[in-house]
Amino acid sequence: MSGGQGRSNGPSASVITRVKPKAKRPNLYRVLILNDDYTPMEFVVHVLERFFQKDAEAATKIMLHVHHHGIGECGVFTYEIAETKVTQVMDFARKHQHPLQCVMEKK
Repeated sequence: MSGGQGRSNGPSASVITRVKPKAKRPNLYRVLILNDDYTPMEFVVHVLERFFQKDAEAATKIMLHVHHHGIGECGVFTYEIAETKVTQVMDFARKHQHPLQCVMEKK
């Protein structure tokens, strides 16, 4: 028996590598306005300007798309922002007694 149990035959080297965690991009959500027969077009344009920072031309274009196709995209946001915008629009519409519907869907 040799007295060197547990010893290796020479120097050992360890290599330590650091792995950078990859940041995952947050999921994005589309905020959509749905058409109805009661909410005035001017109110929808106002909502798009106020809550989605659209200029009058872009807001009118989206409103007409909603009017003709039944649905239109207001913007794409992270979950928290999309949820906040939907809540703001719905509260604002109710406050002004309009049945406007605003929803979000995962992109």
